[in-house]
Amino acid sequence: MNKLRVYLAVDLGAGSGRVLAGLYDGKTLELREMNRFPSESFQAKDGWHWNFTALLSGIKKGIALALEEFGGQVVSVGVDTWGVDYGLIDAQGQLSGQPFQYRDKRTDGMMESAFARMSKREIYKRTGIQFMFFNTLYQLLAENHHGQKLSERSQTLLFIPDLVNYFLTGRKVIERSIASTSQLLDAGSRNWDHGLLAAMDIPPSLLGELVEAGTTLGNFQPELVEEIGGAQVKVIAVGGHDTASAVAGVPAMEDEPVFLSSGTWSLMGRELNSPVLTEESFQAGFSNEGGVLGTTRFLKNISGMWLLQECKRSWDVRGEILDYAELVARAEKEKGCASRIDPDAKEFQAPEDMPSAIVDYCLKSGQAAPRTPGEFTRVILESLALKYAEVKTSLETVTGKKVSKMYIVGGGSQNSLLNQLAADAMDCEIVAGPVEATSLGNILMQMVAAGEIKCLQEGRTLVAESFAVKTYKPDLA
Repeated sequence: MNKLRVYLAVDLGAGSGRVLAGLYDGKTLELREMNRFPSESFQAKDGWHWNFTALLSGIKKGIALALEEFGGQVVSVGVDTWGVDYGLIDAQGQLSGQPFQYRDKRTDGMMESAFARMSKREIYKRTGIQFMFFNTLYQLLAENHHGQKLSERSQTLLFIPDLVNYFLTGRKVIERSIASTSQLLDAGSRNWDHGLLAAMDIPPSLLGELVEAGTTLGNFQPELVEEIGGAQVKVIAVGGHDTASAVAGVPAMEDEPVFLSSGTWSLMGRELNSPVLTEESFQAGFSNEGGVLGTTRFLKNISGMWLLQECKRSWDVRGEILDYAELVARAEKEKGCASRIDPDAKEFQAPEDMPSAIVDYCLKSGQAAPRTPGEFTRVILESLALKYAEVKTSLETVTGKKVSKMYIVGGGSQNSLLNQLAADAMDCEIVAGPVEATSLGNILMQMVAAGEIKCLQEGRTLVAESFAVKTYKPDLA
C-alpha cells in the first residue's frame, strides 16, 4: 500500500479564499477542503484595501486544521492568488499598511500618465501585457502621485502570494508568473524591464529576486511553527497567479490547450511556448502572461461572474436573497429579454449598484431593461457567451490556429447554462471542469518540486484520471 502524501493548496480569489488538501496515494489525487473564508476588503480614508490580516488568519487556520488531521503526511504548502495587487514591506520587515484593492479609484488617470512617459505601443512591445487600469504599473504610478515617492522609502514590494510566502517562511522573493501580471516584466527575458522602471520612476530596488514556480522557499518560520506546528513542512513557490495555476491544472492531453478560467474574471487564451508581440496582438489587446515551466499564457481578460456577483450583493442587501443555483434556474426559464451588454464596458468596472448600471446601459443603448433577477442573470450570461465568441475569433486570428475545443475551469465551470450558451456562441466543444483546477495546478507544481511527477503533461494526466469533467457540444438548431 502506497504511503499517503498531502499537499496543501492555498488559493485566494477576489471573492473568497480556501485551503485545500491534495491527498495523493501514488495513483490518484483527491481534494479535501480544510477552510474557506471571505476575501474581505474595506474602505479607508485613502481608498479600498484588502484585509490581509484576516486573509492570513484564514490561511493559518486552514493549515493548522490540515496538520491536525494529517500530521507528518503534509509535505508542502503552495500559495496562489489574483494578480497585480501587492503589499509593501518596510525597513523593519513589517507590512506597511493593508494592500490596496485593485478596483480602487486611485489609478484614475494613471494610464494616461504612463503613456506620456512611454508610448502605449512601446510598453506593449516590452511587456506584452494587456492594458488594464489596475495593472501594478498604474498602481505604482498612483503611489508616487498621491503620496510620498517610492524612491524615498526603503521598502520591498511583494505580490499577494509572495507576501503570504514571506509571512510563512521569511523569504522575500517574487514568483515569475505573478510578476508578469504587473506590466513591469520584459516579455522576452522574463526579467524586470529596467528601462521601463526608469521611465516610470519606479526604483528597481523595490522589486526583488524572481524565482520559478516549483522553487522550494524553505520551511515555516519558528514563530509559525510555535503557533500552528508543521516544523518540517516546506513552502513551494507555485504558479503564484491563480490563472497560471488554473491553466496548469487543465486536464488537456493535447499540446497548446485553449482554456477559459471562469470566475470573478474570465480569462480566455491558449498556452504557448513563447510570447506573441505582433501588431495584431497589440491591437486585439491580448496579454502574454507567464505560465509554469517556461510556458506563456496568451490570453485576454474578460469581466466574468463579477457582474452577477455584484447583482447578487445588491439583491442580498435589499432582502431578495437567492443563491447562484436559483438564479441560473430562473435564467433558464427567461427567454424573452433580448437585451445585451458589453461585460467589459467601463460602466461595469466598479459601480455603486450593478443592477442599476445594467438598466442604465440598456436604456441608453435603446434596449429593454431587465426587471427580475432571472432576466438580469439571463442578460449577463448570454452577453458573456457572446463576448467569449468575439474573443475566440480574435484568438484564432492572432495566433492563426483554429479552436475546436476549449477547457473551462474554475467556479464558472459549474454553470451549465453558461457553458451551453458558450458552446453555442463559439461553435466549439466545451470540456468543463474540474472546478478546483487552480488548486490542482498549485498542487502539481508542489509535486514537481517533490519529484513526485516529472512534467506538466504527467500532472495533467493525473488530473484527468482523478476528476470527472462534463462535455458540452454546440446546439446550433
